[in-house]
Amino acid sequence: MIFRERYMAQIRPFYESDLIKIIAGIRRCGKSVILRQIMSEIEKAGKRCLFLDFDLRPVSAGIPDADALIAYVNEYLGNDKLYVFLDEIQNVEGWNDAVRTLRLYNTSVFITGSNSKLLSGEYTKELSGRYVSFRIKPFVYREAKEYADQMGRTFEISDYLVWGGFPAALEQPGDEARKRYLNDLNDTIVYNDLENRYNIRKKDIFEKIVDFILVSNARIFSAKSIADYMKGQNIPVSVPTVIKYIGYLKEAYVIDDIPLYSPKAKAKLNYYYKLFDEDVSFNSIRVSGNRFDLPHNLENIVLNELIYMGYEVTVYQNKGREIDFRAVRDGKIYLVQVAYSVAEDKAYEREFSAFADIDNTVKKIIITNDDIDYSTSTVYHYKLRDFLMMESL
Repeated sequence: MIFRERYMAQIRPFYESDLIKIIAGIRRCGKSVILRQIMSEIEKAGKRCLFLDFDLRPVSAGIPDADALIAYVNEYLGNDKLYVFLDEIQNVEGWNDAVRTLRLYNTSVFITGSNSKLLSGEYTKELSGRYVSFRIKPFVYREAKEYADQMGRTFEISDYLVWGGFPAALEQPGDEARKRYLNDLNDTIVYNDLENRYNIRKKDIFEKIVDFILVSNARIFSAKSIADYMKGQNIPVSVPTVIKYIGYLKEAYVIDDIPLYSPKAKAKLNYYYKLFDEDVSFNSIRVSGNRFDLPHNLENIVLNELIYMGYEVTVYQNKGREIDFRAVRDGKIYLVQVAYSVAEDKAYEREFSAFADIDNTVKKIIITNDDIDYSTSTVYHYKLRDFLMMESL
């Protein structure tokens, strides 16, 4: 497995802190590997560590709640600091009470989880001022390529546009095996986990709505339009139900919703969102045959790369024309438009005209899968293959 230094560098300064280190993200994105890499660094310094994986049935059955966890860790306490690693902590009842207590001991506590409630007001209010959080995502392309190289395999950008960056998907011997793995992962994350966690009774309706949402990535989100579409398919569902289901997907880190930015108000418009899949494979496994939605997957991938680079991202409205991303880092603002290709005149005019009347104090960028450089005097054109290896815009 590759060493994900970008994440490690963020977490490393907190190794000795008494703050609870929360490492959160979707299932199978590599959180456990990062947790073990942290433990390995600490053990190499000659320090004592305790690792518990609550995805393992014997562990979760033997330590089912906060009292049991506190009692178990107590047995390992001593004069030297104990570094405690709790993997998939959401499986422990009252976990927040346990970690709040453990941090008062001579410990440094690291936890992972696949449920965004780890970071919700429901729990962080109780942990206020006592934690620091880190969001882990599936591989971006440069990580996927490094892992493929490590295994002696080829993984092209075209593969990434379809199959995304779940680490174990790259380990599969071919596209059919990869698709089978991703379908099984989808069933576990999207269906089994959520249906059981929220006791969803109308599973067929839930699954149809989820399928529609995940195949509609990189579109402006409207709960009403989704509800109306479902009613057109003779699937009766209310807008509040759609909103609730979208909330479930967000809690499991299956989707992100990116707000729109209004230049007039100079603020986010939190009542408008654009919907993105955490990994483009959620779209690809839902299409018929090999008619993959490469244009929307490309935009989805650009978003994930911008987040990985550390940008705060919103969608920008330029006098009714949508610019895919407004990316901000270190006080610098970039406007980023994404298209699969601008080789045809209509596509070129449509994509470049989105920047009309925007002054040149803001860097304007268009990212496409074209090999020809279409840069102008005011707009930078980044080829996708170059952008995917950049550290910043």
